[in-house]
Amino acid sequence: MDDKNNINQKPIISVKDLVVKFTLRGKELTAIRGASLDLLEGESLAIVGESGSGKSVFTKSFMGLLDSNGWVDSGSIVYDGKVISKYKKEKEWLKIRGKEIAMVFQDPMTSLNPLRTIGSQVQEAVELHQGLKGLEAKKLVLEILDDVGIPQPEARYKQYPHEFSGGMRQRVVIAIAIACNPRVLICDEPTTALDVTIQAQILQLLKNMQKKYSLSIIYITHDLGVVANVADRIAVMYSGDIIEIGNSEEVFYNPQHPYTWALLLSLPQLGVKGEDLYSIQGTPPSLFKEIKGDAFAPRNPYALEIDFIHRPPYFEVSPTHKARTWLLHPSAPKIEVPNAIKKLHEKLGGKKYGE
Repeated sequence: MDDKNNINQKPIISVKDLVVKFTLRGKELTAIRGASLDLLEGESLAIVGESGSGKSVFTKSFMGLLDSNGWVDSGSIVYDGKVISKYKKEKEWLKIRGKEIAMVFQDPMTSLNPLRTIGSQVQEAVELHQGLKGLEAKKLVLEILDDVGIPQPEARYKQYPHEFSGGMRQRVVIAIAIACNPRVLICDEPTTALDVTIQAQILQLLKNMQKKYSLSIIYITHDLGVVANVADRIAVMYSGDIIEIGNSEEVFYNPQHPYTWALLLSLPQLGVKGEDLYSIQGTPPSLFKEIKGDAFAPRNPYALEIDFIHRPPYFEVSPTHKARTWLLHPSAPKIEVPNAIKKLHEKLGGKKYGE
């Protein structure tokens, strides 16, 4: 985990009070409920939360990739000084999509065209976004394939997706994103379909690419353990809102929101032989209805009465760490952090809770 002075870094993407809605079966669903977040230049930011918490919808709105039944209802997304949340036309988004902000999707098989060679798919991105043609473009493609760890790029250039393993296909998808020469790379669950060994390789690869190509990276995942060693900061998302954000060490070693505690307790590293793994009880609230108070309150064993009535504001834990929980209010009763979380810290790296 890199110790960066986040306060002095400039945001490349700044999201303020974003509300994203969809119409579904004649009803209105609020997928993102006033979320605010800054992506700092050159950093790795992980957005974590259960499936359905709004992580992918949130980041797709940065690229104009919302489904046709979805829209930005209010709030703003500012990229490099431009208010991109106002964009309505595809022509406007094409100046951002790929060229400025690129995305690596979860399943490489749905991202790659099975009827075209790997080389032609990477080269298309190079020609479209970097203005190179012919041999010049091919030379850059071979260099990028080599950068992402694909052996014998000359031979692999002519092959098709079905001739690659899952890990190699994911490397190709990363190569296509890099070929666009973006400033921001969004990685949507980039290691979910891969085994543990390959996961580690892909995360290391993304770390290397970030350094070489000066990228700002957003990782989307439901597994806090996956991003422990690659993210500078972690934003925890629940029911369409960022409920805790801080640098990686703060979120791992001094978590404040009971939902963050629950995510940490769900890590397999805490499993005890012969005992059931911890799971969060209940289900997230319906986003078709207006949510009162803290969205996590009905599932939160530490919920206070006020959690069911008023939505908590952000309480500052440090200049880089804040959380939306009434437990941080000066008048709130003192709640002890679960012992299992304190044990987890020793397993993860020897630090004690709160250090």
